[in-house]
Amino acid sequence: MIRLGLTGSIGMGKSTTARLFADAGIPTNDADAVVHELYAGAAAPLVDAAFPGTMKDGVVDRQELARQLAADPAGFKILEGIVHPLVRERERQFLEQARAKGADIVVLDIPLLFESKAESRVDKIVVVSCDPQIQRTRVLARPNMTEDKFNMILSRQMPDAEKRSRADYVIDTGHGVEVARERVEEIIAELRGRTAFQGN
Repeated sequence: MIRLGLTGSIGMGKSTTARLFADAGIPTNDADAVVHELYAGAAAPLVDAAFPGTMKDGVVDRQELARQLAADPAGFKILEGIVHPLVRERERQFLEQARAKGADIVVLDIPLLFESKAESRVDKIVVVSCDPQIQRTRVLARPNMTEDKFNMILSRQMPDAEKRSRADYVIDTGHGVEVARERVEEIIAELRGRTAFQGN
């Protein structure tokens, strides 16, 4: 089973690309979606203990958490120490289930794949990219997004050019969904061809 790591900086179209892999029948584990679930469950009281006032009605208030992290960026390390082990456990369960169902390829959608040194958890890496101006336009159109917040997020992410240089495959989402879909299908076909050739 090939573990395909999917990553890309904010606004590059990673979530859309993950859906394209899922549409093609590839089991996909979305780390961001897992974090959302954890923030409404197991992680909420742990986050609130470390960042008082961030839990409301049993759910992490992401805006309040973001406010506290902006005021004290050292908190990111504390947050990662809470959330990453829970995310890894969910990932392990996902891989176990996919293997049991006979999947030949799975996608691990890991936003900070390089930054969190997760390369060893995957066999191949797909980086989603686009023109920086398209990225900026997409991100600043999001609710509650500001230039300052965007720049803070970018400062925590490896530069796009470096990610692309370290990728096995690059998908440019700047030319529309159908072009990206064709690239996804090409990657799947190439991986399956390689697997068949190796006899795995």
